[in-house]
Amino acid sequence: MSEEELFQIKEKGLPKYLLHDIEEYLKHKNDEKCSYIDCLKNEIYGSINSAYIDGLIDEKFANYLRNKYLYNE
Repeated sequence: MSEEELFQIKEKGLPKYLLHDIEEYLKHKNDEKCSYIDCLKNEIYGSINSAYIDGLIDEKFANYLRNKYLYNE
């Protein structure tokens, strides 16, 4: 199993607050009228950091999530 496949499986077990933030972002990211997309991204970033600090995800997975949802858009 590749690292990418493993991370995709791990995403299903994210804390609810992080899943919520990702879902909200994905719901609005293609809406050109959404004036708060930067706020949604900030919520994801903060939730990733919280999950990392709380020991719920490791640094490598945190970086994967940041790259997937925040930097590679």
